[in-house]
Amino acid sequence: MKRAGLFFIVGIMTMCLAITASAAEKVTVYTSFETDETVKYLEAARRDMPDLEIDIIRLSTGELGARMMAEKNNPQADVVWGWAVTGMEEFIPHGMFEPYQPKGVDKLEKRFVHPKHLYVGIDMYIAAFCVNTKVLQEKGLPMPKGWNDLLDPRFKGLVTMPNPVASGTGFLQISSILQMYGAKEGKEDGWEFLKKLDKNIGQYIKSGSRPAKMTAAGEFAVGASFDFVVAELKKQGFPVEFVFPVEGAGYEVEANALLKGAKNPRAAKRFLDWAISESAMKEYAQFKYGVTLPGIPTRPDLPKLSTIKLYPMDFAWQAKNSEAIKKKWETLFSK
Repeated sequence: MKRAGLFFIVGIMTMCLAITASAAEKVTVYTSFETDETVKYLEAARRDMPDLEIDIIRLSTGELGARMMAEKNNPQADVVWGWAVTGMEEFIPHGMFEPYQPKGVDKLEKRFVHPKHLYVGIDMYIAAFCVNTKVLQEKGLPMPKGWNDLLDPRFKGLVTMPNPVASGTGFLQISSILQMYGAKEGKEDGWEFLKKLDKNIGQYIKSGSRPAKMTAAGEFAVGASFDFVVAELKKQGFPVEFVFPVEGAGYEVEANALLKGAKNPRAAKRFLDWAISESAMKEYAQFKYGVTLPGIPTRPDLPKLSTIKLYPMDFAWQAKNSEAIKKKWETLFSK
């Protein structure tokens, strides 16, 4: 009986240890989602997976990339969540990601999924101007329709945009301009345009959302930013309007990936499964123009996608030329 009792106690202890280990399962996640997004998405993730400890580290696009590269041989995170596809493409040659097919990936639009499942796209955002109508009226300025209108000398010092070295939004904006002016064919016209635009830039910001927020506060007339930030500010009652450049608005797809060498691969895969679930997609759709899971409605307060002229972004070209573009921009415009 004593021996049987001992086995019973050992069995109970083993079960308790297994339960504790399961409850202590942890995943470390790098993301470049905006802070307000991250808070909402994380609430949903913890609601759906209460037994998973999720450690989120939020960085701007450029900062996230620099950190990942510095940690290449000893990754400190398990998952990249909501990072620009241009960044993903740039890091694939460095062997940074592990192929993984999250549960339900077959339901997503295939054009947003890497053919070898090195990343999975989840949503898209579009570059947009945040225009403060009150400042326009006070300064006697016309409503800009596109990038060319911002060259007007009357906008001198009244335009702000993200620094493309640190911000993915900033990078998509200048890369769309470069592509429009023939950079893929080796033309320098895009850089000449950016030099003209620079004369009216009051400040470059290391964030994709802050140019819109500073503009809403009346610090600038126009902030080059992205769609849902402007929608949020407008909803809060700020005197702002959307402007999507008539020349063509640049856009970016955000994606998830499993980091090679992840220390918590099981928890990471569980998180990545959740991150493309219907529950997660419904959360993304509250902020984004569109998600990659068909059938999820988008925000009613955003202009219809059919009304916006999108520039056909070449993500592979952007990734291949990213470092060269950023270095040249920094040489020419770093203030």
